[in-house]
Amino acid sequence: MATIDETLNELMTLGGAMCAAIVDAGSGMMLGSIGSGVDLEIAAAGNTEVVRAKLKTIRSLQLDDKIEDILITLGKQYHIIRPSTHLEGVFIYLVMDRARANLAMARRKTQDADKEMMF
Repeated sequence: MATIDETLNELMTLGGAMCAAIVDAGSGMMLGSIGSGVDLEIAAAGNTEVVRAKLKTIRSLQLDDKIEDILITLGKQYHIIRPSTHLEGVFIYLVMDRARANLAMARRKTQDADKEMMF
């Protein structure tokens, strides 16, 4: 099991990782963060709205499903949002430099980080 800091440090071992945060989706507040390149406080609040909107859409469509991850592809960056499967109301947010990132590895690493994260 990994603490928030251990989880964030592990995410930053990925090639191309710029910054990461663990976010309380109820309040939009960061529980922990690491790295630079994006204002993580603003990103945490904004991505909380992204998660809420997607959950609302899933409910509206009456889908019996859950979000595994949300990928936002920008010209120079990948943003991965991964709601925790076992910590209710928490998500991992990872920003990667698109030119140096391996997207498949990043998605796998966020999945593994979620499984190990405990606090």
